[in-house]
Amino acid sequence: MTELSDAEVARLDRLARTRANMRGRRNPAVLPSKLARTAAFAPRKHGLSTDADFVRTYVVKPHAVVEVRGRELGTRHRDALIALFRLRAKRFETVGENGQVKGSVYRTDATWRDILKASGLTAHVNNLIVALRILEELRSVTMRVFTGTYDAYETAVAKGRLPSAGWSDGLIGSINWTGVNLDSEVSVTYGEWVRRTFETKNLVSVSADVYFGLKGDFARAWWPYIDSQPNHHYITLETLSEMVGRDYRTEPSKKRARFREDVVSAFNDMVRAGGLAEFELEASGPGRTKSYRVIYKHALPTAKQIELSDEIFATQGELGLPHL
Repeated sequence: MTELSDAEVARLDRLARTRANMRGRRNPAVLPSKLARTAAFAPRKHGLSTDADFVRTYVVKPHAVVEVRGRELGTRHRDALIALFRLRAKRFETVGENGQVKGSVYRTDATWRDILKASGLTAHVNNLIVALRILEELRSVTMRVFTGTYDAYETAVAKGRLPSAGWSDGLIGSINWTGVNLDSEVSVTYGEWVRRTFETKNLVSVSADVYFGLKGDFARAWWPYIDSQPNHHYITLETLSEMVGRDYRTEPSKKRARFREDVVSAFNDMVRAGGLAEFELEASGPGRTKSYRVIYKHALPTAKQIELSDEIFATQGELGLPHL
């Protein structure tokens, strides 16, 4: 038997962890892990910066350092990505003029009706128009994703150097649609970074039913992070604040108190939507130095024996997909 390389062993380990994280979900969203654990999406639908010169770096230690360029992203942009990844991406090989395979792309093919349904929205032409606008806004944004550790990133920035290896690319490469009727076909081709994460299986599974059942922007900002980590049962308020682009430790007392209220409201939202069975806001330490964390219990047990559908990690050969 041929021995597996270290890279292949690591890839199989990641796939096993993703399988273990399915939690008996129905039609989950399967997405790149860094997208589930990033603060790149502001917890609001309105008041986002549309300045073409917009640049901001979002840090969630130790998971993701992501720089967004082109405009500010918000809840609706995350909603669109969760819906697309819920519909699955399929792999297509691209062939050059000489007939040789020159690469591959990942693409989601659906109808506008499918996309709206996956988003939990009413199948109405007005929602179709909004969905197209949101996808076009996503396409206009470039994300620079650093692959090294946060410590390496921080050290490099302090020295004025380019921090670690990474990718700079759009999440969406192209959008094509045959019409503006609900049953018109839509094809969304992903950028190079998303393609690489699909190829290397750097993916996590998130309950989209729970996600789209959440009412609040904070809850939607935090649910992918929580649901994508099956072995975690608590999260600090410092991490929760990083996930929404804030620094809890440096905020004044009144703002910190209001944030704790927002945390309780968001976790109640997750319980109501069926994602969590229960939670508790735990405090320790005296006065202003008091630290907080949320201890939670998932509502669904981890379904370790569930096999991922072949279409989640679809290959051109397995599905008999056509060459482009």
